[in-house]
Amino acid sequence: MPRYFIEIAYNGADFHGWQKQPNAPSVQETIEKCLYKQFANTEVPIVGCGRTDTGVHANHYIFHLDLESDVDEVQFIYKLNRMFPKSIAAYSMQKVEASFHARFDAKKRTYRYFIHQKKNPFREEFSWYFPHFFDIEMMNQAAQLLLEEKDFGSFAKTHTDVKTTICTVFSAEWRTDENGYYFEISANRFLRNMVRAIVGTLMDIGTGKLKVEDLPSIIAAKNREEASVSVPGHGLFLWKIDY
Repeated sequence: MPRYFIEIAYNGADFHGWQKQPNAPSVQETIEKCLYKQFANTEVPIVGCGRTDTGVHANHYIFHLDLESDVDEVQFIYKLNRMFPKSIAAYSMQKVEASFHARFDAKKRTYRYFIHQKKNPFREEFSWYFPHFFDIEMMNQAAQLLLEEKDFGSFAKTHTDVKTTICTVFSAEWRTDENGYYFEISANRFLRNMVRAIVGTLMDIGTGKLKVEDLPSIIAAKNREEASVSVPGHGLFLWKIDY
C-alpha cells in the first residue's frame, strides 16, 4: 500500500487538540470524516506527527495515510480542501517509503508562542494580550538553561501515558516581530502542556516573580507544582516539523 505524507495547517480554536477523543471535536477526527466521505464510506486512518493541546494552532503539521493505490496528488489535495472546514487547509502531498512514519521519523519540532502588548482585535485569536512590562533579556538568559537533554517533568501535564519526560531542547529564544514578541523553542520531542508551562515560567521570571537562578531547581524538582501556571493555548503554534 502506498504511503503519503500530507502537509496541513489548522486554526485550533474550534478543536480539543489534534488527537481523536470521545465527545469532543478534534482535528484528526475531522480529517478522517472527510476521508471517509471521499473514499465512499471507507475508513482511512491517519497518523499525525504529534499531539497539540486544546485551542493550539499548527502552522505546519504532517500526517501520513496508507491508500490502496497511487493517486493524483494535486487532485487529492484539491478535493480535501473542498471538504475541509475553513479552519483546516491542506498544502501538499508526497509519496514516501512505506516505513516512513510521520511521528517517529520526525527529527525536530519547533513551536512559537506569540504575545502582543497593544490591544489589537486582529491578534486576539492567535496571540496572548499581555499589557504589562517584562524583561526579555532576563527571559532569554533563563531560556538558555533549557538547552540540551533534560527531564522536563516539571513542565509536563500529570497523569499522562508517556514513558519518559526526558527531552532534548536544541534552541530556545524570545524574539520580536512587527506584532510584538514570540518565544521559539525547538526540541526532539515535547510533552503535553510543556511549552505553555515553560512560557508561563519564563514570563514569571520576566516580571520579577521568579529569578533566573530559580529555574535549575524548578527543572530538577521534576514536579509540575514547582513551575508556573501555563499560559493560554491560543497563542501557541506548532510552527515546523523537520525530518
